[in-house]
Amino acid sequence: MASENDKINLIKDFTPRLRKLIEVELVLDHLDFIGKEQKDLIRTKAKTQSNLKAVDLLIETIIYRQHPDGWFREFVDALSAGGCKHAAIYVDCPPSPSVEAENDYCVRLIELLSPSLLRMKTTEVCHACFAEEILSREDLEIVLAECQNKGNISGARELLKRIVRFPPGWFSTFLNVLKKTEHLDLFKELTGDTPDDFLIGNAVMSVADVDNSSGVIFSPLQYFTDCTTVAEGPEKDDIVLRDYQMAVAKPALEGKNIIICLPTGSGKTRVAVYITKEHLDNRRREGRQGKVVILVNKVPLVEQHYSTEFWKFLKHKYKVERVSGDSQLKISFTEIVQKNDIIICTAQILENYLERAHSGDDDGIKLSDLSLIVIDECHHTQKGGVYNNIMIRYLKQKHKNVKLKKDQKETVAIPQILGLTASPGVGGAKKMEKAEEHILRICANLDAYKIMTGDLGENKKEPHKNIATAEARKEDPFGDVIKGIMNAIHTHAELNPTCDVGTQNYEQWVVQKEQNAAKEENQKVRVCAEHLRQYNEALYQNNTIRMCDAFSFLEKYFDEELKKKVAPEEDCDGHSRSFAFFYYNKVKLQELAKNPQYENNSLFKLRTKILQEFTSREKARGIIFTKTRRSAIALAQWVQENPKFQEVGVKACHVIGGGDQSVVKPMTAAEQRDVLNKFRIAEVNLLIATTVAEEGLDIAECNFVIRYCLVTNEIAMIQARGRGRAEDSSYTLVAGEGSGVAERESVNEYREKMMSKAIEKVKKLNQEEYENRIKEYQIQAIMEERVRTTKKKQKGLKKESPSKVKFSCRGCNKPVCSGEDIEIIENMHRVNVKPQFREIFIQRENTTLAERLLDYDTNGFIACKDCGQRWGSLMLYRSIECPCLDVKNLLVTYDEKKKNIKKWNELTIQFPAFDYAEYARNMAESSEDEESM
Repeated sequence: MASENDKINLIKDFTPRLRKLIEVELVLDHLDFIGKEQKDLIRTKAKTQSNLKAVDLLIETIIYRQHPDGWFREFVDALSAGGCKHAAIYVDCPPSPSVEAENDYCVRLIELLSPSLLRMKTTEVCHACFAEEILSREDLEIVLAECQNKGNISGARELLKRIVRFPPGWFSTFLNVLKKTEHLDLFKELTGDTPDDFLIGNAVMSVADVDNSSGVIFSPLQYFTDCTTVAEGPEKDDIVLRDYQMAVAKPALEGKNIIICLPTGSGKTRVAVYITKEHLDNRRREGRQGKVVILVNKVPLVEQHYSTEFWKFLKHKYKVERVSGDSQLKISFTEIVQKNDIIICTAQILENYLERAHSGDDDGIKLSDLSLIVIDECHHTQKGGVYNNIMIRYLKQKHKNVKLKKDQKETVAIPQILGLTASPGVGGAKKMEKAEEHILRICANLDAYKIMTGDLGENKKEPHKNIATAEARKEDPFGDVIKGIMNAIHTHAELNPTCDVGTQNYEQWVVQKEQNAAKEENQKVRVCAEHLRQYNEALYQNNTIRMCDAFSFLEKYFDEELKKKVAPEEDCDGHSRSFAFFYYNKVKLQELAKNPQYENNSLFKLRTKILQEFTSREKARGIIFTKTRRSAIALAQWVQENPKFQEVGVKACHVIGGGDQSVVKPMTAAEQRDVLNKFRIAEVNLLIATTVAEEGLDIAECNFVIRYCLVTNEIAMIQARGRGRAEDSSYTLVAGEGSGVAERESVNEYREKMMSKAIEKVKKLNQEEYENRIKEYQIQAIMEERVRTTKKKQKGLKKESPSKVKFSCRGCNKPVCSGEDIEIIENMHRVNVKPQFREIFIQRENTTLAERLLDYDTNGFIACKDCGQRWGSLMLYRSIECPCLDVKNLLVTYDEKKKNIKKWNELTIQFPAFDYAEYARNMAESSEDEESM
């Protein structure tokens, strides 16, 4: 019989699963061993926050409190009685990994096809699911109420969320329900065939064979595997490469390290899949274990490479898994590597586990555990990048092996390396020899035997290119008012800018002024500098998007600033006067923003180009790249609100990045996938995107690409242009006169030609000279890394006591805390969990945060109770709320000097690790004391 500890550990182990499978409200009705007060707390958490947060509190209550005999059986029965039968199975008798995997694949299929499934007749399907017992009575009532209150789509979303919580077997039943309710189109979308005749395994079976009542055992994994194959492409692992693809793959098939350099859309990833398959096949034939890791630099690419390439083609023969910061898998990465043949992950995850092994941790990964590493977008393998950190480890071991071999000692196995890129760039080189050196350094960093390019011949698709230059405004009264406000603030704060307002140089100047003023505790200059920065941003927006967008930005900023204030401001700190400048001119700005004759000409050029593309093409589909998230959202709204665009059939949507790095709400990976899927099926035919869409993301073929007032480097230009993959596609740069954008594009074109010539020169080097040069660069890279490591160790030795540092509010200079109050979570998050600290901050909802499927969630941000200055976020770490400080929002006093610190690692202070167990124990004891009072 299992002990109490075994039962608790079982619940702990399956917590990630239980979080997704438990509906708290339904389960609590059947639990008697938890007191009424605690039940009420859990219910309140569910109503005011979310079901997930309530499940966390329920599990925490079960794990950390004493319960009467029989509590475990009561918990299992309550899960079952509350309609959470799948959760009950996990707690009582965990399913086998194969059954678990099968069910996961079915859930994933429902998630992927949810945009189509939301079209179902929800009421009919809901009643049928209830009759087939994959919805409980409570589920039925909730879904029907959702339909009545919020509509069919909302009800369908609720239904899908609930059926996937049922035990394995629900998928077959759901297919049968779709057949009975005559949703044949949805049935076909899920299966790839009609209900009367579809594939399972290699046999043809009717729907009756998979009906639960027939007694036939149905395998969701087999079904999902085969129906996906039918719907998406080739049977099993047949991968056919074009001639140019096979040519570039040849050295890698012989076991050599190479870089494959092919244009965007030419099938680099498909080549990598083929090489991976051949590599694993060869290892298997030789009786050796193969282990392949595919590294990407962006979270969305993990799922993309998994579902559209590696899992799709290799699932029949090899175990494929993916892991990223958004992954729901909670088992150790080391265990995932051990159990699978192919692992797709973000590079930082592998680097973290390589470092663990280097530090002597048993739960680490060694390079010798891997037989092939595929590095996507490998041009990022340069100084300071995570790719480079991994490859430095590789190079050090390779050069150690040379010495071991000389000493006739056993060498350590290192993996084969395969790099993929569309453009290695020239690294800012102005001369050919420097461009050649840049290419050679990337080859050295990846230990490449050769850099392989291919002649695409008739497969090459080069878009027509043109530059649309917009004339400068003849009049800009809106911008003139803003410049007038800025000049008034300059006079008020006694500031003398060294460059023109509205420029990047001005932005840098004013940021420096704000930082200096914070250190000097000069509130007047600090506040004025911060406001000047916002006006400078508004000027940029005025030149690229609508005046009304620039006005809305300023209005929202100042309204939010006013909300932060808890007491009237004194004029000495600059707030009152600076606020007055805006509100005095607010009506004038608002009226000017309504006058279309003063809009920027770049916007007019963009409008003309979009209309031209959609009227001259039978099926236009395009992407507009813009600089900021705010401009992407504003341009999408501009298109959606313009009836002229609607008349020609434009259906626009924005796609932006997922990191919480700005005041604009980021997109989750799921939201990005949803938009890209709509673009793929032409539900959306115009994407307005930030640079997140330039590199790597699998975007459907489009026939025009526009870069709007945006130029970075030659790599980005090549990546963006490569999105125009369809026949007769166009690439247009819209640039304002005098902005320098067109000139920088010309420089990038020159650099692109230089890059191509440099690659050809490197390819023509004889092998001995090539290897000597990259060996020289490798030794140089290893020596530089050793110097950095030595400096880092010396810096670590100098680490001072936390008592040496004090933190104050950047906004009002009020003391915040001492370094002695700070602890660190996962060697990353600096938190202050002291009770007295909670008395001096306020909590606000952070609308820009996306949900993170990690051990910690960020619920909102914390701000100064006096001035409203943001200090950091409120992080939920394993059900404990931890105020997490962001050092860039604080003023640091160290060695009696005030400093502006951007990152915590700039402080040579050794903070202690957060003791979760001790804190949880104290919380539980405190809670019990309160209940006994």
